Amino acid sequence: MTPGDLPPANTRRWVLRRKADVVMAVTGGMLSMEEACWRYSLTRDEFLEWQFAFERLGAYGLRNRTLEHIRRLKRHGGDM
Repeated sequence: MTPGDLPPANTRRWVLRRKADVVMAVTGGMLSMEEACWRYSLTRDEFLEWQFAFERLGAYGLRNRTLEHIRRLKRHGGDM
């Protein structure tokens, strides 16, 4: 992955591939989490949620439905 492979900074529609690219860029050291959050206007919690979902379930975990399920589990003290 190169910096040219990253989604544009003004991305508003977050599909699985774009979320995965950002998570992989941070995991691979291309961007820090802080840089990714600033560049893409993400909260720290939002990025950490993407990272958790990607690590647990791969790109499939980054589907909006899956992320909503993860949020509900966390609110109710459940584990995946």
